Amino acid sequence: MKILTVIGARPQFVKASMVSNALRKNNNEIIIHTGQHYDDNMSKVFFEELDIPKPDYNLNICSGNHGYQTGNMLIKIESVLQKEKPDCVLVYGDTNSTLAGALASSKMLIPLIHIEAGLRSYNMTMPEEQNRILTDHISNILFAPTKTAVSNLSKEGIVKNVYNVGDVMYDSILHFNKIAEKKTNIMNILNLNKEEYILATIHRAENTNDFNRLKNIVEALNESEEKIILPLHPRTQKYISEYGLSFEKNVQTIQSVGYLEMVMLEKNCKKIVTDSGGVQKEAFFLDKPCITLREETEWIETVENGWNILVGADKLKIKDAILQFKCNEPKNGYFGFGDAVKKIVDIIG
Repeated sequence: MKILTVIGARPQFVKASMVSNALRKNNNEIIIHTGQHYDDNMSKVFFEELDIPKPDYNLNICSGNHGYQTGNMLIKIESVLQKEKPDCVLVYGDTNSTLAGALASSKMLIPLIHIEAGLRSYNMTMPEEQNRILTDHISNILFAPTKTAVSNLSKEGIVKNVYNVGDVMYDSILHFNKIAEKKTNIMNILNLNKEEYILATIHRAENTNDFNRLKNIVEALNESEEKIILPLHPRTQKYISEYGLSFEKNVQTIQSVGYLEMVMLEKNCKKIVTDSGGVQKEAFFLDKPCITLREETEWIETVENGWNILVGADKLKIKDAILQFKCNEPKNGYFGFGDAVKKIVDIIG
C-alpha cells in the first residue's frame, strides 16, 4: 500500500518516529514535511535523533497567519497528491498541517487516516480544537488514544472505523526513555540535579498573545522560590520581548531542546508547568505532577486521576500549585499499554 504521511510540527515528529518505521516494513510511505515548525531546534534535530525517515517533500511553508499557512499547505499538498496518487493519507493530531492534509485528501476523495482522533477541549476559540473536529469529521479511519476520545466521537455521530488503540506517545516514551539517558548530557550541561528544579513550557497562542495572561505567568514563575528551567519557544520569546517582560534569576531560560533532551528534563524534574498537551501526557507517563496553564484540557484523564491540575493564567493558583500540588495516586491503562503502533499498523495492513 502507498501511504502519504503529512507532518509539520514537533509532536507529529515524535509520533512519526514510531509509526513511520513500523509502516515501512510492509508499505510504501511518502512523507511530506509542511515546514510548520522550521527552526532547527524544532524540526531538524528531531529527524536526526529520532531516526525519522527523511521527508520526500519539504514544503517550507514556515510561519504565518492561520489562513495563509493552512491555505498554502493545502495548495502544495494537493499538488503532491496529484503526482504521487497514494492509496491513503495519514495525518496526526490537530495542527494546521493536520487540517491542510485532511482537506486535500478529502477533496481528492483519497481515504484519510487520523491518528490521535477524538480529542476535545470544547473550547472553539482554540485553533487546535477547530482543526481536530474538522479532521475527525472527514476521516475514514480514526485511531483514538483513549476511551474518552472514542466517546467524544460517538457523541458527534462518528462510530464507523473508530479504534481505541492507545497513545502513540506512550510508545515513544517507553522506547526513547533509556536511549535519552545514553545520548544526552543535558543535566550536566545545565548543572542540574534530580528533582531540584521545576520544568516549565509556554507556547500556546492563548497565553503568549495575551499580555495579561503572559504577564501573570511570568510573574508567577518569577515569584516562586523554586529553580525553574524554561525552554523558550520562539513565539514566547517574541512576545516576552514585545511586552517588555523579563525573568528573575530563579528562572533559567534555554533554547528549545530536542526530544531526547526534553525527556531527560521531564524525568528528572520535581514538577512540570506547561500549556502543552503533549507535555501533560509525558508528565503523566513519567510520574510527574503537572500544573497546566489552561482552563481546560483534552487529556481529562490526567486530571481525573489526580496527576494534573488546571490553573489557567491565574498567578495565585500557579504559585500555590508550584508550592503545594503533589500526587501519589495509582494509575491505570488510560493511554494503553505501549502497543499502539502495533495495533495501528495491523489495522492499516
